[in-house]
Amino acid sequence: MRNAALVLGVIAGVLGMIVGFFGYGYTEVIDRFGELPDLAEQVEHPGRVRAFALIAPLLALAGGAMARSVAQIGGALMLASAAGMYFAFGYGVFTMFPIALAGLGGLLALAAVKPDPH
Repeated sequence: MRNAALVLGVIAGVLGMIVGFFGYGYTEVIDRFGELPDLAEQVEHPGRVRAFALIAPLLALAGGAMARSVAQIGGALMLASAAGMYFAFGYGVFTMFPIALAGLGGLLALAAVKPDPH
């Protein structure tokens, strides 16, 4: 289970980075060039999106990396990452996989009380 949590956390972190790049970039483009009514409007909290575009994927990557050695802390980091992605970006077609993978990896890491057999 620890190995599965590691893989899920790393994949969630990489997908979260892609979502974060686009989320951060979108808020910057709207700030620099202005809104286009009914087409491209600024999000309600651009600071939240920008902050969690960095923090949430890092938590997933760090949690995945820690899943083999300190599974409970790694699991908590992955669950925090899933919550952060949901808080900043919401649940949609591009965020459902990073959120689900980080959440599942976090649950698996928390459930792994014994080391995996070799």
